[in-house]
Order: sequence, then structure tokens, then C-alpha cells
Amino acid sequence: MILTFLDDLKDHRRAQGRRYKLKHIVLFSIMAILSNAKSYRQISSFITMHYETLNREFELDWKKPPAYTTVRNIIQGTDPKETEACFRAYTQSLLDNREGADNGIAVDGKVLRGSYDHFEDKKAIQVLSFFDTAQGLILAHEKIDEKTNEIPVFQRLINELGLENAVYTLDALHCQKKLLTWPRTTANW
Repeated sequence: MILTFLDDLKDHRRAQGRRYKLKHIVLFSIMAILSNAKSYRQISSFITMHYETLNREFELDWKKPPAYTTVRNIIQGTDPKETEACFRAYTQSLLDNREGADNGIAVDGKVLRGSYDHFEDKKAIQVLSFFDTAQGLILAHEKIDEKTNEIPVFQRLINELGLENAVYTLDALHCQKKLLTWPRTTANW
């Protein structure tokens, strides 16, 4: 279960102030987001609504569900790179590594809706995702830097993930050719 992989996340909070375990808040936040929650208040409402079931099924000893400010502070304090590493380890554990299996990896960059900040004049956030089409798993997703495009991120991730014998599908953006500059000679053209 994903909960065992979330154990690897480092908790940024002091030991004495940890009423709620980090792994449970992250897991319940994922469940809330999958149920269409779009804010910390909605995540907290989801946990409150399902409090008894979550408390029973996950054998928690919470006296009450966390407030949205608690959820916000816990989520904002987690390191995104550590979280991504946990999810990559989890999906790697789910991969079926059969010999000769059809490995189709769809790679696509998307702009996150609502991520453009008009007030600060910041560009929208772009994310590149690797998706295993045969098994229906997201293998990785990573933010694309504002000053580049998805090509260098793709090239780096393909090495990091170590996926061999795979067929990759990409946008036409990846078909760019580097322009060659021919040396000038004294010959007449």
C-alpha cells in the first residue's frame, strides 16, 4: 500500500507538536483531491466527513479531525522532491516487469489550470508526465522550468527512470532538428 512508501517522507514539524502523522494527512489529502477537493478547506471537510471511517480503517487514535490550517501547514511543509520520490518508488513497485511485455510510455507536458499569477506576472506552471499505457500508471511527473521547455526534462527523466525496451510517444515538439551551420569556404557557390 502507498502508506508504507509515505513513511519515507521526512516530517518537518517538531516532535512534540505531531498530533497527526504526516503520512496519513498526505494520503487523506490525495483521497480528498481524487474526490474533487480543490482547497485545504475542502480537504479538511473531506477528512471530517469521513472521520469515523478513516479513524477505524487506519486504526488512528485521533480525538478530532484536523483543521484546515493544520492540513495546510503539514502539506506546505513537505518537500516536493521527497514526495515525488515516494510516488516513483510506489509506482515502480506496481510495475509488472514481464519479459517481452508491451511497454508503451506516453510522455506529455501540460499547463496547470489556474497556475498563472496575473498580479505577480508569473507564467503558468507546466508539468511533464510519463504514463505507462499498458498498466495505467503515472511513472513520473516533474515541473518544467520557466526558462526551458519539456525536451531537456524528458531527456533527464528518461535516464533517471531507467525504462528499457519501451516505446515512447511524444509531441511533435520533440522532433526539432538542430540547425547546422556550414563553414564558409573560398569556393564559389
